[in-house]
Amino acid sequence: MRRAFGRPFRRGFGPDVPPLLQRANQWMAAGNYVEAADAFEQLARAAEARGGPRAPVFHLQAGRARVLAGQTAAGLDHFERGLGLFAVRGQAGRVHNASQRIVTELNQRGLAKEASRISAYVKSLLPDFDPNLASPAPVRKAALPTHCPGCGAPVRADEVEWIDDLTAECAFCGSPVRGKV
Repeated sequence: MRRAFGRPFRRGFGPDVPPLLQRANQWMAAGNYVEAADAFEQLARAAEARGGPRAPVFHLQAGRARVLAGQTAAGLDHFERGLGLFAVRGQAGRVHNASQRIVTELNQRGLAKEASRISAYVKSLLPDFDPNLASPAPVRKAALPTHCPGCGAPVRADEVEWIDDLTAECAFCGSPVRGKV
């Protein structure tokens, strides 16, 4: 999906990235999952209060951090909140992509019951969604870096908004992330 006309393109990396987001990503990378979860929860609440587009992403990352910290029930609540926000905003493709990743990660951690709960929740959100009918993601020529240079968040090609064939927008901070051919 390409950037819609009229949406401003951010030019800088550092000044607009909240320090709390940078710290949260650093804590995730260092394995400090409780601190990361607390930070992502704070970011999610603030983004949700102002109707910000990144609230679902922050909830999903808070959920991931909680699960990694061994606080699975709290993690599932955040997963459901983030997926629900995507669904309410009409972003069925994002619900599908994120839920597949979540279910896979839960199953890999031996949390099959929890993975089933997320699958059932997604089916309740999108009962008529057929992933085979969803428009396939265009093939990208650029290989993106694994982490955003602005905030340090993980960058996943199937979860970013592409600006052009070489540049994507970080799902966490909105910084442009330039790929390599």
